[in-house]
Amino acid sequence: MKSTTASPAKSAKSRGGTAHTASRQRAVQREQDAKDNAKPAAKKSSQPAQAGPRSQPVNPMPAQHLSKPGLEAEMALRPRFEAPDYKGSGKLEGMAALVTGGDSGIGRAVAVLYAREGADVAIVYLEEDEDAEETRRHVEDEGARCIMIKGDVCEPAFCRDAIDKTLQAFGKLDILVNNAAFQLHAASIEDITDERFDLTLKTNVFGYFQMARAAVPHLGQGASIINTGSVTGLEGSAHLLDYSTTKGAIHAFTKSLASNLLPKGIRVNAVAPGPVWTPLNPADSPPEKVKDFGKKTDLQRPAQPEELSPAYVFLAAPSCASYITGIVLPITGSVGAI
Repeated sequence: MKSTTASPAKSAKSRGGTAHTASRQRAVQREQDAKDNAKPAAKKSSQPAQAGPRSQPVNPMPAQHLSKPGLEAEMALRPRFEAPDYKGSGKLEGMAALVTGGDSGIGRAVAVLYAREGADVAIVYLEEDEDAEETRRHVEDEGARCIMIKGDVCEPAFCRDAIDKTLQAFGKLDILVNNAAFQLHAASIEDITDERFDLTLKTNVFGYFQMARAAVPHLGQGASIINTGSVTGLEGSAHLLDYSTTKGAIHAFTKSLASNLLPKGIRVNAVAPGPVWTPLNPADSPPEKVKDFGKKTDLQRPAQPEELSPAYVFLAAPSCASYITGIVLPITGSVGAI
């Protein structure tokens, strides 16, 4: 039987090797220590980051409070939705889309880029006629057809009617964007009444479910559904208890519906934005909080809707995302959103 004991020569060689490695580690450490001592510790930049083709507005945002549901036309600082540096290339040519909450904010920005990519667009909105008219003008300026459908996504009958009107106008439906939302802060769970909780659930969850249920029979292979989730559905929010609950439900709904519709070749995805400058936020928070909106992100500023809308094009376009379904895409302005 052979002995497993290392020979003295081999042991000495091994000790020499480890000593050499340890010596190298100490030399590298001394070198880094010298560099650290030669310059002050790096400080986090106090300037909001800009990474796009044009600089976006930074804090302080206008300390303004809007009445629900919030008119974009009344905002002191109008959200940017035009995306002037985005060039269309026919990714959605010949397609028809329906966007809920399409009158303003993210919905407006999405409607404009869908039109720029060749799609006709139906915009669903609650009562903001002035905002909806402006969105329609911009969609038509892109060379696409646009219809406005006024009503409440909380009502199943209205959801069916909205789909029918889209089909009558365009003869087809290829893309459904569920984007309408209700949001209101609360300091405590005790402040959230049954009526308010019901309203938040019906707008943010029932509305998405009912629109999808009405749309699916008319969607063919290659069609897609895109839901607007939220960073609050990923991380929670102490003062948006009911809202973040619904956004978490939307993320689960997205993944479940994606699995359900796989055999039909219909993709279902979600975008989870961080803070975005839209009427939703000054219609939620008091003025003193609105001015610091988005400041706590790593980019230290809120997004503008035009920074979100290209993601909705990407997820809708079969040429870009035919192998993507059931994802929640975080666009949060911060590192490590999931």
